[in-house]
Amino acid sequence: MDEIYQSDAYHSLSIEGYRVTPDLIERVRSGNWRPESNEADQESRDALAARGYWQAFQLVKRSVEEIIAGANPGTLARSAHREWYRELFQPSVAAGLIPPAALAGYRNDFVFLRTFRYVPPRWEAVRDAMPALFDVLESEPEPAVRAVLGHWLIGYIHPFMDGNGRMARFLMNAMLASGGVSVDCREGRGPRSLPSRPGQREY
Repeated sequence: MDEIYQSDAYHSLSIEGYRVTPDLIERVRSGNWRPESNEADQESRDALAARGYWQAFQLVKRSVEEIIAGANPGTLARSAHREWYRELFQPSVAAGLIPPAALAGYRNDFVFLRTFRYVPPRWEAVRDAMPALFDVLESEPEPAVRAVLGHWLIGYIHPFMDGNGRMARFLMNAMLASGGVSVDCREGRGPRSLPSRPGQREY
């Protein structure tokens, strides 16, 4: 996962409209991001997003390690996804751009998607929809189905005011890992098998 981080972060953040560069992503990863002394780092929405992605990625990586070791991926994602989300936006909270309460749970307002006709469910429905999603992931035996459902349903439910696409991709990759598949988004690469554990099917 560390080998593909730069490419993963670049593409996932670019999809969401952030103007990130491989250099910025590498500065954040290597610890050369200095918001306490560099005003540009402190104020840059793109730098804050890159830092949040790095922090969340570390938690997702730990979750994937637990999944590969045998943890139920749906159960683990049910408890871990809130921590992933908090880390994704923690730098923006620290910079004072969003209030800490915004990371306390699922959205409590309407959300609309630019350039799409689709309107996500009312916020009241999210409280029922998210537990149902994790019920499905816990009980679904096929990793490929878990990956598709996890990714699609996060986008459909849109449980957060922001960050839903990144969360959907984190969840999809965790579910793929549960089937022994790693998604390598570098040019010319595709899904590849991870080391399997006894009784694990190959995909």
